[in-house]
Amino acid sequence: MDGQPIPVIIDCDTGVDDALALLFAVRHPGLDLRAVTCVAGNTDVDGVVRNTLTVLEQAGAPDIPVARGAERPLLEPARPAPVHGVDGMGDLGLPAPTRTPVAVDAVTLLRREILASPRPVTLIPTAPLTNIALLLRTHPEVTRNIERIVFMGGAVATGNATPVAEFNVWHDPEAAAILLTAGVPITMYGLDVFQQVVVDSGEVHRLRASGEPGTRLAGELLAHRPAHQGEPTQAEEAGGLGDAGAVCAVADPQGITTRLLPVEVSLAPGPTRGQTVVDRRPGPGESEIHEGGRERALVDVALEVDAGRYAKLYLETVAR
Repeated sequence: MDGQPIPVIIDCDTGVDDALALLFAVRHPGLDLRAVTCVAGNTDVDGVVRNTLTVLEQAGAPDIPVARGAERPLLEPARPAPVHGVDGMGDLGLPAPTRTPVAVDAVTLLRREILASPRPVTLIPTAPLTNIALLLRTHPEVTRNIERIVFMGGAVATGNATPVAEFNVWHDPEAAAILLTAGVPITMYGLDVFQQVVVDSGEVHRLRASGEPGTRLAGELLAHRPAHQGEPTQAEEAGGLGDAGAVCAVADPQGITTRLLPVEVSLAPGPTRGQTVVDRRPGPGESEIHEGGRERALVDVALEVDAGRYAKLYLETVAR
C-alpha cells in the first residue's frame, strides 16, 4: 500500500446493513468513496435511493454522487426482503433527506466514475448484481480501471433466501453469473463469513447513546440487526455487521482468509436456483472424468473471518 486511500464505489440496496456499510465507507480514512449506485433488492429502488441519501446526510458525508439503478432483476420480478422493515431501513422514522440523486442512471454513473478515477477502482456490491451486470455488458471497457470486485453475496454452505441460495444472488442469479465473467479479480464475501461479525450489546448501547448523528445511527441500525437470523431482536441485543463486513474486507483484507476456487451460479429453475456452487474438491471427480471439465470462474472465496478484528475496526471507524 502507498498510503493513498483506495477509491471505492458501493452498489447497494439500502437496507439496514447496507446503511452500516455506507457509514463505515464514509468514515474510514483509507477509503475514498467516489459514488454510490442503487438497485432494487431489500426494498424498491426509489426507497433504496431515499435510504442511501438519508444515511449519507446523517453521516455528514461530503457530496457523494448517488444514482438510481435497476428497479427489477434481469429476468424476474423484484422480491424485497421483509426483514428490513416497511421502509427497508428498520422503520427508524428518520427525516427525509434534503440531498437528491444525480440526473444520470446508475450504469452511466458507474462508467463515468470508474473511467475518471486516477487509480483503479474497487467495486463493492452489497446488493443484487443487476446494475453491475448491466454495466459489464454495456461498457466492458470499464474493466481496465477496476482493481477488484468485492461482493457481498453467495454462500459456500447454507443459504438464507433458500436452503442453498443467498438473497443477493438468488434475487438476480443471471446478473451474478455475468459478474463472474468480468475478467477482473473477484472476492466473494458470502454468508459463511457475513454471519460471524457481531457487535456486542454493550457497544450497541454505547453507539445509540452518542450525541453524534452518524454514530448514533450506527447503533440504531445494529439494534435492528439480530446477531443470528431468525431470532427476535430486543433493543439492546448484539447486532451483526452483515454487508459492512465486505467493506471492512476492502479496508483490511488481512481480516479474512480466502481460497481461489471455481465458482458458478445455478441458473436452472427449481430448488438450487441462485446457489453459488463452490468447488472445494482437491481434484476432478467422476463427472469431469466422464464428461470433461467445464470452464468456471476462479474467485477468491472468503472462508474465515477474524470477527473480533472487524467488529473493533468498525467501532473505531464509525465513532470518528
